Amino acid sequence: MKNNGHINKIILGDNLEVLKTLPDESVDLIYLDPPFLSNRNYEVIWGDEGEVRSFEDRWSGGMQQYIAWLNMRVEELYRILKQTGSMFLHCDINANSYIRCEILDKFFKEDNLLRGEIIWCRANSHNDAKNKLATLSDTIWYYSKSNQFTYNPIFVELSEKYINDFYKYEDNDGKGKYRLDNISAPFGGGMSQIIPETGKPRGWYIYKGYQPPNNGWRYSPETMEKRVEWKHGCAYATYWQIDPFGYK
Repeated sequence: MKNNGHINKIILGDNLEVLKTLPDESVDLIYLDPPFLSNRNYEVIWGDEGEVRSFEDRWSGGMQQYIAWLNMRVEELYRILKQTGSMFLHCDINANSYIRCEILDKFFKEDNLLRGEIIWCRANSHNDAKNKLATLSDTIWYYSKSNQFTYNPIFVELSEKYINDFYKYEDNDGKGKYRLDNISAPFGGGMSQIIPETGKPRGWYIYKGYQPPNNGWRYSPETMEKRVEWKHGCAYATYWQIDPFGYK
């Protein structure tokens, strides 16, 4: 957040009223964990004196009252979020689909601003599964305010078994072991997404004299130049165990 007196502070108060005092586009990252519409009362023992503190997660107007209450707060959060910022909203099965469709998708209007749906397995199997599937997970919706946002991918080492099973080729060219992959776009998004103006997939272009497959090419022309090599008489996407192009 900009240096406006709120850096490294916990602000106690009605969150809606506090949010109204914050300047536009001043926050880089928002994580919110609102009530879950659980229709329960919660109590905790607080401090050395054993003070009981509680809050009520019950809504007389049901889902519509809850969504209206949360919508006002997300509207303010969206206002103070920077164009380069991201928002994570924690919810559960009681309202996750309503929150996405009636609130988040309304504010984050442009395509592809939903960056992910994180499923948090917060419990092991328990006894609420007598006549239904057990509720073991929460949802965290991840949105960015624009396509110019900060995202730092996390890479992990490949296991020895995975390397031995999939990275089977070695040309002794200093690049290490590699695997081969199909360069036609998989169905369901990405480069296979249909462009309304042309009626063709995003990956629909001629590559070195070759017509695209039905779903288009898997990569952009720029990535094809980096990625595709001729191996064993065919064009493949090559993935190295340690990838010189930054792919893991």
